[in-house]
Amino acid sequence: MTAVNEDDFWGIVEAARADDKAFHEALEDRLAERSAEEICAFQARFDELDAAVCRWDVWAAAHLIGGGCSDDSFADFRAGLIALGREWHERVRRSPDALADHPAVIKAATDGEGYPVFYEQAGHAAAKAYERITGKDEHDFYEAVDEHRDSHDPDEDEADMGEEFDFDDDAEMRARLPRLAELFLPA
Repeated sequence: MTAVNEDDFWGIVEAARADDKAFHEALEDRLAERSAEEICAFQARFDELDAAVCRWDVWAAAHLIGGGCSDDSFADFRAGLIALGREWHERVRRSPDALADHPAVIKAATDGEGYPVFYEQAGHAAAKAYERITGKDEHDFYEAVDEHRDSHDPDEDEADMGEEFDFDDDAEMRARLPRLAELFLPA
């Protein structure tokens, strides 16, 4: 099966970001131009990059920005980090507190509305593209992705989420994410 390296992956994401339509629609369209194998390879890389930000400190950032964050919402947040593009994804991997510089996050902190970064549909674009070109459903898609992953990286390790801490402890949040806490926590 085909592999999608990180540069190829981000090239597809950036091309979709440049389209004049919603990112998830543009991504689905671009992926639907590829083979089923390439779509599975894209999703496998998506899952790898998603896992790279599946950490307690990133979840804490999502908790601050969203005013709370369930398991499902955190998955949407991680998909949104990918939708922001390579530069932001890499910045957040280094330091989730960097999101304090993102214009949509700043706007949300100022007006108190919206859920910037959270983007559920971005996480489903590959499945929709696969369904479009094969006629198979999402269950079949994820089975195909698992087969792809098993053939390319059978020894995949479970992600290390880092140190767990209490998101409801304002002092802890201020210590770990000072810039985001400044934007989202009461003085």
